[in-house]
Amino acid sequence: MPYFLLTSVIVSVAMGGADPYRDVTVQFLAFGAALPLVWLTTLLFAPARPIAASAVRTFCGVPGELLAEGPGYSWAARRRTALWFVVHQTAGGIVSGMSLAAPPAALALMALPFWASLRRVWPPWRSAVPGALGPLAGVALLALVAGTAWGAGKLLARLAPVLLGPTPADRLAAAERRAADLASRNRLARELHDSVGHALSAVTLQASAAGRVLDADPEFARQALAAIEETTREAVAELDAVLGLLREEDGARPTSPAPALDGLDALLDRTRAAGLGIAATVEGNVAGLPPMVSREAYRIVQEGLSNALRHAGPVSVTIQLRVYEGELRLTMENPVDTARAADRTGGGRGLRGIGERARLLGGEATGAAHEGVWRLTATLPIAGTAR
Repeated sequence: MPYFLLTSVIVSVAMGGADPYRDVTVQFLAFGAALPLVWLTTLLFAPARPIAASAVRTFCGVPGELLAEGPGYSWAARRRTALWFVVHQTAGGIVSGMSLAAPPAALALMALPFWASLRRVWPPWRSAVPGALGPLAGVALLALVAGTAWGAGKLLARLAPVLLGPTPADRLAAAERRAADLASRNRLARELHDSVGHALSAVTLQASAAGRVLDADPEFARQALAAIEETTREAVAELDAVLGLLREEDGARPTSPAPALDGLDALLDRTRAAGLGIAATVEGNVAGLPPMVSREAYRIVQEGLSNALRHAGPVSVTIQLRVYEGELRLTMENPVDTARAADRTGGGRGLRGIGERARLLGGEATGAAHEGVWRLTATLPIAGTAR
């Protein structure tokens, strides 16, 4: 309406002072001239898209999932939103004009056969509508207004998903957000599985061993209980580190750092207390590894030990860590009952998590049983991960 009033003044001046309130030609020209101004203003106003989408959901019944969310900051989104507003204002102007002009004319037509004085002041074109047909013509005129309004609503509802729907850039941004959310969930799942799962496996074996020898060997039982206490304490600390991942996403600093290879000896001692015999060799400068490589390698070793506890029992495990030619090469071996492994159903999350950890760093990991020996290998590149 402000644009229409402005262009009405401009057009009337340009046409020699024509009356914009009585001259229909001036009104149509002003209406047409106002539409480019609507387009330009909408093009420069990014929040126009959510305003239009909200109106479409409310008045046109268009499902919200068909419409874009948030302001349209790209020029492609702005052009489509501006075109929507032009179509919307054009349809709205036509329906508004008909709604203002048609009902009085329809009422006059319906009263024409019954009102003699009205017939005397009726315009010259009254002869085109015989007085007896006035009521029918009035009803038809009202039906035309209602049909035009209905058709405009259907047209806008059909065009809204096309012009106000997500652009390719919006879909790409939404896909990136979903991928980031999925990666975050997978990261948390890996950390919880490896840290808490390892602690529960160790505590289960320690408690079982303490229960079996409680009467025969009280000293061993006390050692097992002390190991359980230490394992659970470390598990609580690791759980706090995992929850710190959530705090990192909220912009807060984690309260506890994630464990890395500098805590490998403590991890091996706790696992030995659960009954595993562990022989570990380290070659190269492990202390100089990038933090990310060190953390992921720690988790891989932790999950490998958890698998040995769960699926092989109190066996001997050999671990080799070797820094060589820009890579950290990790190998773990332990005897396994192939028949027992074949009968096992479900699980597999730990090995899948190990593979994900390696691939995120550009490396690879494999695990398989061969001739009664389970062998887990992982190669983690060092170059390019210093950050």
